[in-house]
Amino acid sequence: MYRVFEALDELVALVEEARTVPMTAGCLVPRGDVLELLDDLRDALPGELDDAQDVLDERDTIVGNARDTSDKLITGAESDSEAMLAHAKAEAERIVAEAQARADRLVSEAGVHAQQTIDSADEEAQRLEASANREFEAVTGRARAEAARVVEAGDASYHKSVADGIAEQQRLVSDSEVVAAAKSEAERIVDAAHAESDRLRGDCDIYVDDKLAGFEDLLTNTLRSVNRGRQQLRTGAGMHDYVEYPRSVEDSRREDYDEHEMAG
Repeated sequence: MYRVFEALDELVALVEEARTVPMTAGCLVPRGDVLELLDDLRDALPGELDDAQDVLDERDTIVGNARDTSDKLITGAESDSEAMLAHAKAEAERIVAEAQARADRLVSEAGVHAQQTIDSADEEAQRLEASANREFEAVTGRARAEAARVVEAGDASYHKSVADGIAEQQRLVSDSEVVAAAKSEAERIVDAAHAESDRLRGDCDIYVDDKLAGFEDLLTNTLRSVNRGRQQLRTGAGMHDYVEYPRSVEDSRREDYDEHEMAG
């Protein structure tokens, strides 16, 4: 093929270098050189054409082989794709099953924990109720003792006032000039003793009623805190805010009681 191009180049150069014919557009070329170059072209072309045909035939073979290879690759890719898809589907099903099992286990553990929390809350509520009952009995006992002491003191004051009035009355009766005044003073003293006794009894009743009202508030707040804590546990937002409240109320009430004892 190289000789074909070389001969063509020589022909072009030969024509370009040929002498022109005067008064015409033609030129004079050496016939022998041109014929020799044409013979070279005739000799070179068949071999080159055969080579070109061989290249074309080989191209068809290469294209056919490439087509077969492509078909095989496509078929293999489709098989691999189906295998990978089946594997991915199986893996996804396995992951979903594991996730479902884990979710079931977490739900079961959460249920057990919630039940344990509710049981603990019930135990704490029972403990607080028992503590409140003990506090009620203690406060009631102290109130009864204080009421008895106040009543006893009122009775003693009443009897002393009555005795003093009677003695004063008897002393004044011996003097005829002051009998009327003595009787009036004795009645006044007896009335004052009765009034003082009634006042003391009223104060005692008010004191006992205040203590019982305070304890009633304590029980009400305690039960409300327990119910609120149980409700929070059932709704998944348990906040143990009901444990400290009764203790603060109890401390406040104990300080009020100590101040009252010191004032008494």
